[in-house]
Amino acid sequence: MKKNKIIMFFLMLILFSGCTKQLTNGNKVITNPTTGQSITENILCKPKNLDTIKIYEDNSVDLKKLPDCEKFKINSGGYDGLWDSFVVKPLAWLILKLGNYVKSYGLSLILVSLAIRIIAYPITRKTAIQSELMKNAKPELDKLESKYKDKTDQESLMKKNQEMMLIYKKYDINPISGCLFAFIQLPLFIGFLEAINRVPAIFEEKFLLFQLGTTPKSALFNGDYMYLILILIVSLTTYFSFKFNATAVGDNNQTKSMNRMMVIMITVMSIFMTAALDIYWITTNLFTVVQNILVKRGIKNGKA
Repeated sequence: MKKNKIIMFFLMLILFSGCTKQLTNGNKVITNPTTGQSITENILCKPKNLDTIKIYEDNSVDLKKLPDCEKFKINSGGYDGLWDSFVVKPLAWLILKLGNYVKSYGLSLILVSLAIRIIAYPITRKTAIQSELMKNAKPELDKLESKYKDKTDQESLMKKNQEMMLIYKKYDINPISGCLFAFIQLPLFIGFLEAINRVPAIFEEKFLLFQLGTTPKSALFNGDYMYLILILIVSLTTYFSFKFNATAVGDNNQTKSMNRMMVIMITVMSIFMTAALDIYWITTNLFTVVQNILVKRGIKNGKA
């Protein structure tokens, strides 16, 4: 349940925190009438799309002080607080710089997200290993739970904890390390998503079959049913990401129900998120699935 709480906390942070400011007219968030994307007020560089420029000009946003996205630098706009200056802007610059090199911001988005996961792999691998080791320890932990099921006195609880620690030691389990990456990835992921939201060049590009600034909701409303593919892939990769990342100790009806609810919630969210954010989510999910499959095979072969 701790892992589910962390994931829920992560999603709430995405929805309700960060420094991205939506352009509003009174209390109403302004959206692009064509793509359905919520317009970000504090973008980091100039948009090129004439309709988007007009939306900003009509709402008194001065775009002249912003650099062109192709010329964006880490220090563009000067010091803008710790979060923007040391997290958001460097990530945005990396996406733009690589995008200029590979001639595709959509491909750059995928490559940068993969690069970040590869850099963090030593930590995520340890987390995945702990998950598999917990599965191996499940029979003994289940016996321990049955042994102390009806014992609630202080002495019994102390003995239970002592025996649990011995089981953890036997299987080389470190409960703390299982949550380490979850806490490290929160600011990193939020920073990455915010960088995506504040770079117009990403949303003005088409990648594969999808216009990156378009939400599936708007696309489907306009009869472009190709975006159903994005929703389906988000749902499937999220499901398998949770499935392969679940520990045996948390493999109970309550946890399964929570995971199903999370999959449904994220699938619904993907309908209203831009294609760029959906592609980013799919990329990280696929990396998690592949990573956990490799770790599982490594443990079976004694190479973990």
